[in-house]
Amino acid sequence: MRSFVELPEGWTRVSSSGPGPFVTAETVRGPDGAERRWESRRHRKQSPARRRAAAGAHRPSKEPVWWRPHRRDWWMAALFVIGALCFTVGGIASQWLATPRVGVGVTFFVGSLFFTSAAYLQFTEAVNAERGLGPRTHPRRWRPASWEPKRIDWLATVVQLIGTLLFNISTFAALHHNLTTKQTNARVWAPDAFGSIAFLISSELAFAEVCHRWISFRNRTLAWKIVALNLLGSIAFGASAIA
Repeated sequence: MRSFVELPEGWTRVSSSGPGPFVTAETVRGPDGAERRWESRRHRKQSPARRRAAAGAHRPSKEPVWWRPHRRDWWMAALFVIGALCFTVGGIASQWLATPRVGVGVTFFVGSLFFTSAAYLQFTEAVNAERGLGPRTHPRRWRPASWEPKRIDWLATVVQLIGTLLFNISTFAALHHNLTTKQTNARVWAPDAFGSIAFLISSELAFAEVCHRWISFRNRTLAWKIVALNLLGSIAFGASAIA
């Protein structure tokens, strides 16, 4: 198997690795004989910077850490945090009988919308990852979607997006308090359970992309900590769905 990136003329692939049928890392050799390691996640995260460089857009090197609205990954993080905050507030408020049920339901539903918005941005990041390693000569056209099931990062983001859509359905259906038990099982708990499963699958795929194997606790980089915490959160979502 080989990765989705195209090598510049004169470059060759030396070796590749990854979990199962997926390629998450490759060693490539340049015309000068020097070898370079390519990694899926790092390549994807660096793609926006390469596009800005190709378009001639330059940002100041020193910018506030907490305020970077010109960057897509900043919006992804902000939307995920707001969505998680809504779920936290809704979960805490639901423990008090005096809290209006409608208010709790709306809080969960709004939080699910923030999750879906962030998940779609993450999906488009994978869709629009650079296809080459060489320098860019012109900006690449932005795509809203693609079909690339052989890429582990694409699979992780699309499965997560599906999971957030299922949570949209379950949290919206939960706003209706006149449902029968059968309707509640079909419209609320089934989407909630399948959404939790989608989150768990997506998190494991993202974890495997960083580790280059299905499970690894050795390379505890920042990227590893991010996907490990995401996996733990998905396990907690699954536990709540079972409960």
